[in-house]
Amino acid sequence: MLVKDEFLSKLRRLFNLNLYEVKIWAALLSRGVAAAGELSDIADVPRSRAYDVLESLEKRGFVVMKLGKPIKYIAVAPTEVVERVKKNTKIEAEERVKRLEELKNTEVLDELAALHNQGVEMVDPSDLSGSIRGRQNLYSHLELALKNAEKSVTLMTTADGLKRKADSLRSVFEKLRKKGVKIRVASQLTKENKQAVAEIAPFAEVRDTDSRARFAIIDGKEMVFMVLDDKDVHPMYDIGIWVNTPFFASAVQELFDSAWKGMKPIGK
Repeated sequence: MLVKDEFLSKLRRLFNLNLYEVKIWAALLSRGVAAAGELSDIADVPRSRAYDVLESLEKRGFVVMKLGKPIKYIAVAPTEVVERVKKNTKIEAEERVKRLEELKNTEVLDELAALHNQGVEMVDPSDLSGSIRGRQNLYSHLELALKNAEKSVTLMTTADGLKRKADSLRSVFEKLRKKGVKIRVASQLTKENKQAVAEIAPFAEVRDTDSRARFAIIDGKEMVFMVLDDKDVHPMYDIGIWVNTPFFASAVQELFDSAWKGMKPIGK
């Protein structure tokens, strides 16, 4: 089959197919209509697996079984396949979200929480650290850490980072403010992030700084800091370090507190 492995790999990622499925599908697309045995030969897939693979593709809307004998299969137009996959993905995602929401009210979550608490009690403080790869994962972890804040949240970020945080963490800031958590944000203030400042100003004190750094300190004992400049790294390759140690976090907090006094409050 004259289809490059790189193209097949891309199809696997885009359509969430296994290797045999993507090979059979590509073979059928190249023929339009074909029998399982023919597709097996073209795609270099064992005949014993070809029927199972075609049945799977049929259920997912990639192919249609032709009426009559011998049994043959018809390729669905790729544009239609895309629409079907989009629809099915949305339905599956909604069902998974619904199941996860229902999990909140079951004993399963209580048991999982008990296991986690038991495990944390046995963990050495030095083990409560880790690296986080990818900006989306970083923000998910940061949001979780912020939600658990009880007294204070300190954020230092870049001009672009301030806009991202206003978009993704605004609701978290609002909830923290209602809990009485003190929030301070230091960033480079520009015309481009002026709107972001206005969005978080009701919940946090924001000050201007020329320094470039990216970190968050929660209650003076937990810290998430990014090791790369967001101007120089693709979001997928952004890297952060999470540490849960009052010794280190409180030391950085003291340095920030000292620098905070010299920062210019917004509007002044």
